[in-house]
Amino acid sequence: MLALLHTSPVHVPVFDALRDRDHPGTPLRHLVHEELLERAVALGPEAVAGQVAEVIAGAVAEGAGAVLCTCSTLGAVAEASAGAVGAPVLRVDRPMAAEAARAGRRIVVVAALDSTLAPTAALIREEAGDVELRTVLAAGAWRRFLAGDRDGYLDAVAAAVDAVPEAGADAIVLAQASMADAAARTSTAVRVLSSPRPGLGAAVAASGLRARKEAGTPAPGV
Repeated sequence: MLALLHTSPVHVPVFDALRDRDHPGTPLRHLVHEELLERAVALGPEAVAGQVAEVIAGAVAEGAGAVLCTCSTLGAVAEASAGAVGAPVLRVDRPMAAEAARAGRRIVVVAALDSTLAPTAALIREEAGDVELRTVLAAGAWRRFLAGDRDGYLDAVAAAVDAVPEAGADAIVLAQASMADAAARTSTAVRVLSSPRPGLGAAVAASGLRARKEAGTPAPGV
């Protein structure tokens, strides 16, 4: 089983659909804790590190072979818990950051939530080293997300992406998993990267579920 730690229920159908498309039959357990993001926004990610670790440890104790944190704001504190729980703990945006590093030195991070910008920028610098990095906050996008206006949210993100000068970027990173569908609404010629698909693929591989499936061995509890 692969456990996914979310801070919004909107991620559940997204990752279920990706599982059905790319990893059919893979058992997922969704853990939705909206309060973790609320506290992290108000107090900083370190303020919820202990709670994040408890949630992850509980998932591992209940049989998860790996845990994927789909919240970019909490990604670093989630990863830091891996040593204590004895199982792989991944942040959904790391494979995307590695892909951005391969795209070139000029990387632009677009986010809808201010608390996501610094963790994502730090991750890209960790993966890419010396890069020319810019961050952009999509005006009004998070307000639309909180109001349940999905189309307005994605349109605001797409507008922020398209406002990035094409001559000044090798890749544009969508910092939050919820932003992924905005890529299809952009007109920029710059490569636009999102995290859900590569993040889920990395987590499935880390959990050992892919290897067991290829070998014909049932996953524990299945």
